[in-house]
Amino acid sequence: MSTPSFKKRRSHCITVELTGVCLKPDVPPAVTSWTLFRCKGYKINRTRMSSGFFVLSAGFFFTMGMCTAAQSDLRITTIKQEPYTMSKGSQLEGFCIDLLSEVAKKLGFKYKVQLVKDSSYGRQDESGNWNGMIGEVVRGEADLAIAPLTLTAAREKAVGMTKPFMQTGISILLRKDISEGTSFFDFLTPFTAETWVGILIAYLGTAACIFIVARLSPYEWSQPQSEQNRFSLLHSLWYTAGALTLQGAGPHPRALSGRVICCSWWLFTIVLLACYFSNLSSSKSSESTHLMVKGFEDLANQDTIEYGCLAGSSTLAFFKNSNNPVYRRIHEHMERTKSFVSSMDEGIRRAKEGNYAFIGESVSLDLAVARHCELVRAHEVIGMRGYSIAAPLGSPIIKNLSVAILQLSEAGELAYLRSKWWASSCMADKAKSSAVRPHSLKGMFLVLSLGLALGTLLAVLELTSRSRSSAADQRKSCCTVVTEELSLRLRTNNANRPQEAVDKDKEKA
Repeated sequence: MSTPSFKKRRSHCITVELTGVCLKPDVPPAVTSWTLFRCKGYKINRTRMSSGFFVLSAGFFFTMGMCTAAQSDLRITTIKQEPYTMSKGSQLEGFCIDLLSEVAKKLGFKYKVQLVKDSSYGRQDESGNWNGMIGEVVRGEADLAIAPLTLTAAREKAVGMTKPFMQTGISILLRKDISEGTSFFDFLTPFTAETWVGILIAYLGTAACIFIVARLSPYEWSQPQSEQNRFSLLHSLWYTAGALTLQGAGPHPRALSGRVICCSWWLFTIVLLACYFSNLSSSKSSESTHLMVKGFEDLANQDTIEYGCLAGSSTLAFFKNSNNPVYRRIHEHMERTKSFVSSMDEGIRRAKEGNYAFIGESVSLDLAVARHCELVRAHEVIGMRGYSIAAPLGSPIIKNLSVAILQLSEAGELAYLRSKWWASSCMADKAKSSAVRPHSLKGMFLVLSLGLALGTLLAVLELTSRSRSSAADQRKSCCTVVTEELSLRLRTNNANRPQEAVDKDKEKA
């Protein structure tokens, strides 16, 4: 709706001006203006002035009425790209569709969305003609183009661009094993941290069981009064470590209980080492083809990994027009090898297959990383730019669109749409770690636990059987003899004193 404005100019003329924006189906939005003025020196009575204002208003509203009668829905062109515009049955959905809906509510226009015919964003050929969405806007086939359309100087000359609704840059998408370097502790990667903790607990538990069984079993330590126990705590730890490395360390247990524990530990270590070396060899063999890439300079200084970007995109134009020698080398390599891709999906697919680095908009690459956990985006981001809505050159609706975008940004609506359509974690194809987890070896941990429990039980039974025979000879109760044996065998500080006393008696004799 328009209102009259009164202006007093230097020529002493009083001007009455009515202005409105007309949206027609075949032409860009245009400004309709009617003006009535009265200059000093020309006497016009009040009746004639009122009649002139009436004629002015009638003509203006007649023109606007004809415009409104002929007005149709704005034609919006877009391109399919997740998550900006996606198909859902016969309808379209995505970030750009939601943004268009919010802008239309603020400006009060209706629209009809159509997909760009040549599936291109917009590139200018040698003759100066534009293709893609930019070309459709330039030729009048579309009133607006809404998509992840990068704001560039060349496009700004051909069409009108609004304030950016999203900031982005150029980065690299790779598979994780290509982007990650080698560390000093790669030999620990075959097992997870939880598995290593479980192995340490199993090692200490086995050594403790050997130490206890060697003291309890009378077949291992038959004369605690005169013999020194061969399995001290340090020797038990050493013996268990020797078995873990397949080296062995004597002496070996003589009692059945001790041998059961040792056999269980040997079986556990064989399976453990087999899993370790299998995972280590597979990871090392794959590392022979891996290359650490952290940024564009690393990418330009190697020739093992192929790399490319979207054909006809602003990303390609950035490298083509750059004066940076590194970026120039990247462009020359892409032109020489023709390593371009026709769509984002193709670039993501080739990056997942390995031996390919896809160069693209950082915002789009972040979405690919969120959806495919085997991918990672390089930390380096260059060429910061924004995504904008395109309209015909000189169209007055650009100002209103920019104001609407700024209002949505200030109200937090753009941030909400970003969180809605960008996944915050891996949604599908979750990456599987190559490291062995504790539940993968739970069977062997169970076998070892049963072996330790069985060996300890056998040692107690051996001691009980020996104590029962001694009780009959000494005419004491079995419980008394068992208590005496346990007290004698578990006194670590005094265990060797009887042997020292016997040695002193021999010296005196």
